[in-house]
Amino acid sequence: MLEDLLVFAAVGFAAQMIDGAIGMAYGLSATSVLLNLGVAPATASASVHAAEVFTTGASGLAHWRLGNVRRALVLRLAVPGVLGGVTGAYVLVGMPTAPVRVFVGLYLLALGGVVLLKALRPKPPLAAAAISTGRLAALGFCGGLLDAIGGGGWGAIVTSTLIGQGNVPREAIGSASLAEFFVTAAVSAAFVATVGITLWPIITGLVLGGVLAAPFAALAAKRVPDRLLMVLVGVVVSLLALRGLLASLRALASGG
Repeated sequence: MLEDLLVFAAVGFAAQMIDGAIGMAYGLSATSVLLNLGVAPATASASVHAAEVFTTGASGLAHWRLGNVRRALVLRLAVPGVLGGVTGAYVLVGMPTAPVRVFVGLYLLALGGVVLLKALRPKPPLAAAAISTGRLAALGFCGGLLDAIGGGGWGAIVTSTLIGQGNVPREAIGSASLAEFFVTAAVSAAFVATVGITLWPIITGLVLGGVLAAPFAALAAKRVPDRLLMVLVGVVVSLLALRGLLASLRALASGG
């Protein structure tokens, strides 16, 4: 029991260090581990989101204290994100998700390329106000929807899009991380109402590791140069997209 707790704490720590530093990959990493252990997709997503209520809260607070957050950006992402996340939680229970994941994988692959191109050809960052409220709302809704369906992906979609549009990387990462707390809390509540949450030993380990890593990851986001952050985001998004595409195509080929 203690050995299992330490293993999942290590998984949570590593996933949160990546997520807090570049704004993505906690949910995707942790969900992948659970799926490889044979956990059903809806149950895995529910468990990871339960853990993320604590880890995203700790991460968002750390980013806030270090000045990595734009409050207006958080508000315009969080509200539609909550609506999208709750919708995705209910959709996941009775819908095959492989076709949706193929589309998301293609989108993320293209987006990873855009971020890398911008890192190689940097331009002055835009203010958050330069992005329309409607576009931010659509981004938040889609991010929340696909995060719930895929067991993760808010950061990969929202953070990388914000950076791709020219926002300061550390502010995009910090603002998306804080907004994710509200989305994750809503998604977790929706999962409790549908499939329930039972894997508490695993959740406890993920929470312990993630909360411990959160302040160190936020500090890394503040200290690492913007251009290097953009390269890291672009590479991680592209790798996640390729991994997701391969998994989704295998699922489609097997009739999933």
